[in-house]
Amino acid sequence: MSEEILMNVTPMESRVALVENGVLREVFIERERNRGIVGNIYYGKVVRVLPGMQAAFVDIGLEKSGFMHVRDIFSFDKIGGNKSDLDIRQLVHEGQSILVQVIKDPLGTKGARIGSYLSIASRNLVYTLFSNKTGVSNLIDDAERRNQLKEWLDNALSVVELEREVTENERKADKVNAQATSGGYIIRTAAESIGEQDFIADIRYLKRLWRALERKMVQQVAPSLIYTDLQLCERTVRDLVYPELEKIRIDSSDVYERMVSFTQEFVPEITDKLEYYSSDRPIFDLFGVEEEINKALNRKVQLKSGGYLIIDQTEAMTTIDVNTGAYVGKRNQDETIFKTNLEAATTLARQIRLRNLGGIIIVDFIDMNNEDHRRQVLRILSKEVEKDKTKTYIGEFSGLGLIEMTRKRTRESLEHVLCETCVACSARGSLRSAETVCSDIFREIVREARAYDNDRLLVLASQSVVDRLLDEDSEAISNLQSALAKSIHFQVEPVYTQEQYDVVLL
Repeated sequence: MSEEILMNVTPMESRVALVENGVLREVFIERERNRGIVGNIYYGKVVRVLPGMQAAFVDIGLEKSGFMHVRDIFSFDKIGGNKSDLDIRQLVHEGQSILVQVIKDPLGTKGARIGSYLSIASRNLVYTLFSNKTGVSNLIDDAERRNQLKEWLDNALSVVELEREVTENERKADKVNAQATSGGYIIRTAAESIGEQDFIADIRYLKRLWRALERKMVQQVAPSLIYTDLQLCERTVRDLVYPELEKIRIDSSDVYERMVSFTQEFVPEITDKLEYYSSDRPIFDLFGVEEEINKALNRKVQLKSGGYLIIDQTEAMTTIDVNTGAYVGKRNQDETIFKTNLEAATTLARQIRLRNLGGIIIVDFIDMNNEDHRRQVLRILSKEVEKDKTKTYIGEFSGLGLIEMTRKRTRESLEHVLCETCVACSARGSLRSAETVCSDIFREIVREARAYDNDRLLVLASQSVVDRLLDEDSEAISNLQSALAKSIHFQVEPVYTQEQYDVVLL
């Protein structure tokens, strides 16, 4: 299997497409305005200590000072005995320079929530600075697998330590913070399905990154930014590059140069795979990426056989309905249904990954009476889902013929990133019909006529509603005017949706 990564970068956003054998599998989008600062590390200065709140405010160079509670201070855990009577002034004082990391983004009038427990992450590991503990994500619940991962991590640490060549400059940097360079590791959930060699690559990356940060810290004066979480292009190289990858094409010369520098310092083994894309043809037109992104926003997904999927994403879950559509097959109905479900299993696995659907997913395959057909469809679905690096669980067919799946939520779905709630239907997916709205208007006219002593009423509504009132419902309007002894007038409001209307007293 051949893989390529395409990077499309503009001043407003960065987009990354993962293409396997010429087919789009995943797309990642990052908007510049929506980038938060969670995970950023700052060299800050304590500007105020509040013993009553057991908190401190730290200037980190932003508009508002960061807020740090006593329990978010690293040295809090180093103090033994009863901590309930601990005074925060024993840990920090005004004017002190301190390394902190952002826990929560600034919100409204509040500054960022910060702490001095520092960590940096790779795809499979979190490097916890100032700590020597090793842990495993609680989401990996298989005890045997947890023990195996810990053993692999210990082996990988031994390998990296033996092959390490430390320059004189790095030795000096190590002395800046000897505690940090002997930090601990937390195995992330993403590591559940990896091999031992992946740990070695991650440890090398994290060691290089931390030494670079140490060298930077020596030269900084508080307040200053020490580390910002990687941008999309760098995160892609860190998390998505595997041996099967052939090329990483980048359509921005500035980003290409940035990526060359980044890979040479942290992942030199993939620098040769970077390629600057300079063609006049937009890079996302390659392999039909732009077209596939647009299709991924539709409810209906057409199958080559003539069948189709209907994908509905709701707050609670995502439902996928499989239909035969125009496909009638060449043999019998069971064979037609079986072939449609096989094609649907392959297609929906790709769509789940492309749309980045997470949480509970319910698949309603076309009913199959043959038990062997069910097993084959489930096997194909499981095989396709294995290509997805996001943790996914697939259940058996239920009594109602449904497949229940869960997929870990790692980021917003493609629809949530690119779309917003429809102002006309408020995300219901349907509008009240013009006939229904006309009936509502009739009732509102009666209420207004009985509540106020006016001779004339004006109805403001959309074009489709006014057209119906003056056409199909004209006789009813005439009878209503006679019954109320009032004249009723109508005016089209172009900005109104079909559901909006107003009854105004004249």
